Amino acid sequence: AATGCSAAPNCESAANHARTAGAAAGPATEPAAASTAATTPAVGACNCVGAGLRPAQDGAKPRPHTILLTTGFSRYSVHAACYCYPSRVQLSVVIITYNEEANLGRTLASVAPLVRDGQGEIIVVDSGSTDRTVEIARQHGAKVFIEPWKGFAAQKNSAVEKARGDWVLSLDADEELETKLVQEIDEICGQTSDSATSQKASGEWCLTMKTEAATSEPVAFWVSRKNFFLGRWIRHGGFWPDPKMRLFRRGAAQFENRAVHEDARTRGQTATIHAGYLLHHSYPTLSDYIEHMNRYSSLGAEMAGPHGFSLANIVLRPFATFIYNYFFRLGFLDGREGLLLHLYHAVYVSWKYAKAWELKKRSR
Repeated sequence: AATGCSAAPNCESAANHARTAGAAAGPATEPAAASTAATTPAVGACNCVGAGLRPAQDGAKPRPHTILLTTGFSRYSVHAACYCYPSRVQLSVVIITYNEEANLGRTLASVAPLVRDGQGEIIVVDSGSTDRTVEIARQHGAKVFIEPWKGFAAQKNSAVEKARGDWVLSLDADEELETKLVQEIDEICGQTSDSATSQKASGEWCLTMKTEAATSEPVAFWVSRKNFFLGRWIRHGGFWPDPKMRLFRRGAAQFENRAVHEDARTRGQTATIHAGYLLHHSYPTLSDYIEHMNRYSSLGAEMAGPHGFSLANIVLRPFATFIYNYFFRLGFLDGREGLLLHLYHAVYVSWKYAKAWELKKRSR
């Protein structure tokens, strides 16, 4: 962050002006000391950031703030010509949680460089965790909101609505930003820069934070995601590169209203960040995977709606899914983990249509 102010005169010259004015007018509260300048602490250049402010930008309408100068016996107040503004939040990281103490700390640590020095914020919307999730979130400086569960899309949209940043980065609690991705945003593209979003010579989009965007510029960015199953990165079978729209301008995107597998959608232009990836620590154990698939198959059945008992959906469709992903999409190249993943994913498909039949049976 910048430490000086762009407007002139700076706080040093304003402070000198205050000393001169104060000496001429006499002490404000007590008899003056022998030398006002000798007893006044050095002010130095205006440090807007240290005061929780940011320097005025070229072309912006300035707002002077008050500098208080304290001498040995006197205090003078003057409106300095150091034009500063309240610090703007450039990036809001939004996460929804429920009993995520095993994952959340890792996720929040990975985004810490993006929200440092007050340039960003972390928003966590929790749905009543009974473990240390909320405690961990607050330890990392997150703003925590406790809300009843409304569904994945509604819960994420609620978190997005609370964001104050120019940009919103939506993450799952079991996701982590790869170091290269953090560096792409923070160092190469300059998170604290207010320049326009520009396109690199290589064709990759460089992300910068700015207030206004031209209509021809991207309002949302896709990021590739690495999915891990039993500790192994799954590179085949349709699980890579798994692009996700996770970074977008505030107000430019929202999550579609789906019970499960919800994605952000925008009508604006999008681009892809090619450097760095999301790390998705989705299923570290088989128990985790089976538990999630049981829940997702129930939600999937609700999306599919009541179905009659169908041998094609409950047997043939899962079998075809396994053959397609494991053989035609080269899932077998991911070893034993790949075999188990695609086998149990086929079971998930069977469960979904069996539960859809169950819904119809109950509705009679």
